[in-house]
Amino acid sequence: MTLLAAAMPKRRGACPGLFAPMQTGDGLLVRLVPKGTISLHAFADLCAAGRRYGNGIIEVTSRGSIQVRGLNAISAPQFAAAIAALDMAAGDAVSILGNPLGGLDAQEIFDATGLVADLRSAIAQRGLAARLSPKVSVVIDSAGAIDLETIPADIRLHAHATEGDLMLRVSVGGDQARAAELGQVAPAQGIETVIRLLEVIARRGRDVRAREILAREGVEVFLPAIRELLLPGQDGRSLRRERGVALGSYPLRDETMARGVALAFGHADASALEELAGAAKTTGASSLRTAPGCVLLAIGLAAQSVSSFASAAEQLGFVTDGNDPRLRVIACSGAPICASAHLPARALAPVIARNAVGFAGTIHVSGCAKGCAQNATAALTIVGTPEGCALIADGSPHDVPFAVVTASELAGAVQHHVRERRQEDAHG
Repeated sequence: MTLLAAAMPKRRGACPGLFAPMQTGDGLLVRLVPKGTISLHAFADLCAAGRRYGNGIIEVTSRGSIQVRGLNAISAPQFAAAIAALDMAAGDAVSILGNPLGGLDAQEIFDATGLVADLRSAIAQRGLAARLSPKVSVVIDSAGAIDLETIPADIRLHAHATEGDLMLRVSVGGDQARAAELGQVAPAQGIETVIRLLEVIARRGRDVRAREILAREGVEVFLPAIRELLLPGQDGRSLRRERGVALGSYPLRDETMARGVALAFGHADASALEELAGAAKTTGASSLRTAPGCVLLAIGLAAQSVSSFASAAEQLGFVTDGNDPRLRVIACSGAPICASAHLPARALAPVIARNAVGFAGTIHVSGCAKGCAQNATAALTIVGTPEGCALIADGSPHDVPFAVVTASELAGAVQHHVRERRQEDAHG
């Protein structure tokens, strides 16, 4: 594989990859999608490489990818070579998200790890990635303990059981609640189903997404591609289970436990992450996995060691409590990291979180109106503009603000808004 030293060109819908770095305000950015389990030794090597070749800032994204910042034209190919030698990355192709605890989860009704791996191979063999937008994604939800229903995707397979028979419900263009359903297929037809649906998207252009096809042509355009694979007369309901975000403790099939901790605002210093891996080793974990929500899962903990690992992670500055106000603040990198940003979103995020304790909704801090960190609406959106910080209630960065304040006034404005929302809720 050729190592690319130059940054990939900026364009609408572009995504960084391990071998295709993207230029940002703090240097080149690379993203890698872990294949699954990462040994503690390999994770420590990743952190060391992030310090050696980048600026030492490592991110876990909202979809569970790993990003390393601050590379340059010389160090980026060196970093890529170091990570390739660790054999932890799935490669620069279509994003496929499965159960973060796939194959280990005591709750999942279908082990989709083989399906995910075989699907990646099938996509590579057919050269589909080069014909699709880098933003195109697939979710394969095996109904495990960690909720994937709120993760949007172009194509979704959702495992469920009807009268003892395991099937995959097929939908396109959204999260589980909003995606358009096409029917259901047997697990053996899962790969062919996804490949055919990706072909439908690819035939409509390099920048097209499933939701755009749905809006223009309707759901019927997808059906002919997979009609012969659909199971006739099946209308079972998905098996409902109590599921949650990855920040928690989960029993595994080998009678050990997994414990998730989140990176505050999605980023951490490589040294802190190395210390986290050390704490995982000290408390008996065998490995780590990434998960949606900017989460790292320690794998293989004894039940009596879970709290010790969580305490060590908390002392290192990681989020361990689902009620932590930092979890409600979603922030992009902001200025000066992003050249488009009008405010330092990442630097302001801790201040906003401290001033929004008790706020029930999500706060989206966006350096500019593009809203890269989140597509969905938020209870409060703060957008950087040339005029100041625009505050938007129950909307997105593109909506009309109810106020525009200076950066120095922002903390007070957030406090005031939080108080008003509490009063509205109390009298609501």
